[in-house]
This record gives sequence, structure tokens and C-alpha cells, in this order.
Amino acid sequence: MRIPPRLTLLGAASALLATLFAGPAGAAPAAGAPAAPYAVAAVGEICHSRLPAQAHDTLDLIEAGGPYPYPQDGTVFQNREGILPSRTSGYYREFTVVTPGADTRGARRIVTGDAEREDYYTADHYASFDRVDHGC
Repeated sequence: MRIPPRLTLLGAASALLATLFAGPAGAAPAAGAPAAPYAVAAVGEICHSRLPAQAHDTLDLIEAGGPYPYPQDGTVFQNREGILPSRTSGYYREFTVVTPGADTRGARRIVTGDAEREDYYTADHYASFDRVDHGC
């Protein structure tokens, strides 16, 4: 089983509710609304074949449902940076992409959404994201 469950009725409903109540991702804030604490950047795209080998290992572990190398893997990603599309809490999960030679978890992650094959890669600890294109 993949964590989180992909394209569930609950996931589709929460995405719809998030859009209805929060507005579409990237929408300008209402007049007088406080500015976001982080600059919102566009999400890029990366071909699955261009990911580092360790990211492929992480995606394989996610598909298998673990076991994961770090206890933080599979925890809720809060999207505090506001770079990914705005969704309800619990929509995104984060997983470590091992960095060879690092003494810590490093900066690389895969963040998954509830939608089928909605995977994002970051090499710079959430400063930027690329959506993984599984078709190339």
C-alpha cells in the first residue's frame, strides 16, 4: 500500500473543499489579507528518469509501503513555504531521499500528494520543488 492512499474519495473531496474555501492555488490574496511569510515560487517539473538514483529508491519504498530509513518518513508535510498547491492538512507526506556521505537526513525529499502519482522532488530542503513526470 502506498502512503498516502492515492486518489481516494476522501482525498478528492478534501482537494475540492480546499479549492472552494481557500481558492485556487496561486490565487492572489484578498485585499487587506496578510502577506504569506514565504515567497511563493512556481513548481517546476522533472522527468522521472532524471531523478537521482536515491530518489528512485525512495519512490520504490513509498510504493512498497516501507520500511523507511528515518522515523520522520511518511509524516505530514505542512507546506509552510506555500510553494506547493494549497491543500488541507494531511494531504502531503514527506520522505527522505538519502544523500550519500551526509551525516544527517540531508536536504533532499520526495513529497507526495493524495492524487495518483502526485510526487514532488526537492533537492534544497523545500526552497523549490519539481513535480515528477512519471511518463518520461
